[in-house]
Amino acid sequence: MGIFTRFSDIVSSNINSMLDKAEDPEKMIKMMIREMEDTLVELKSSCAGVIAERKKLNRKLEEMQSRERLWGERAELAVDKGRDDLAREALIEKRRFAELVEALRAEISDHGGLIDQYREDIGELEERLNSAKEKKRMLIQRHKRANGKKRAQEDIRRMDSVETMARFEGLERRIDQMEAEADMVNFGKKPTLDEQFDDLKSDDDIENELAKMKAAKYTAEKKSDE
Repeated sequence: MGIFTRFSDIVSSNINSMLDKAEDPEKMIKMMIREMEDTLVELKSSCAGVIAERKKLNRKLEEMQSRERLWGERAELAVDKGRDDLAREALIEKRRFAELVEALRAEISDHGGLIDQYREDIGELEERLNSAKEKKRMLIQRHKRANGKKRAQEDIRRMDSVETMARFEGLERRIDQMEAEADMVNFGKKPTLDEQFDDLKSDDDIENELAKMKAAKYTAEKKSDE
């Protein structure tokens, strides 16, 4: 399992917890990006630590290799001088440092593999982070539109509810009552003298107009008969 995968499990755990709590999607997106950024910082910091440790091991390896060569040279010198006893001691020391060299090389190789894994995980996370940032604005806009649509649908359902319709019917009945009361204001009231004369004048105007229409029709018919 990669290092990033282990960090990713932590991120996924946090996100799943937010989903279970039905958190605001905008807040979730921002938190996901923040989690990824924090993870990226941790990965780079850890990778830098491993690189520093490998450099330290490389310096130690050079030192052990130098000591191995030194004891090899001393063993040769002792042989040249006919000191087999010192040559044996020098060869023992040379072998000890040779074993340390091999152990250091193995450790350095392990550090190299770890650094490669860190670099791979960092590259993967950076790619995901860039993709998340590109999608962030679009997802937030979609969330806002969805919220607006949801509120509109809820308003429509409230307008269609029995309670709302009952309120409209009550208002309609109240307006009908007000109109009826307005009509009753002058209901049964005896017209004034001025109003009666106005009515007579109105009747005369209508009768005169009717007489003119009949006369015009009679004249037209008479001309057609001739």
